[in-house]
Amino acid sequence: MALPKANRLKSRKDFQAVFREGIRRHGSYLTLRALKPLCSTKPSLGTATQTTQATDSAHLASTRIGISISTKVSKRAVVRNRIKRQITAALYNLLPKLSPGWRLVVIVKPTAAESKCVSPQFLQELEQLLAQAEVLDGNS
Repeated sequence: MALPKANRLKSRKDFQAVFREGIRRHGSYLTLRALKPLCSTKPSLGTATQTTQATDSAHLASTRIGISISTKVSKRAVVRNRIKRQITAALYNLLPKLSPGWRLVVIVKPTAAESKCVSPQFLQELEQLLAQAEVLDGNS
């Protein structure tokens, strides 16, 4: 179950922005980096203001998520891909609860592969980290 295209964080520029400016929340298996949406628009002349507001509202329409898993977690791609699929499935379940406009990067720690973590554990930890970062709808 892949994330919808509108909810994927793909560009290197976006990942760098989240790593540079985002807040961090740590768990035992995962680290969450979250970058708040830009709510304020700088006033400019005429139509330029309207276009920036339109693009900002388009960006606020969906929360974009990326998953980062290093070879430090496991040298075997099969193991890394399995963990990535489990995290994606957990995020897919949490997607309707997320506040719009956030950019998130989920970083997998090496302990996830060592302890043979399963999907319910990832779901529980992701929910906890998202609540701490105030990304879930009820917390913002």
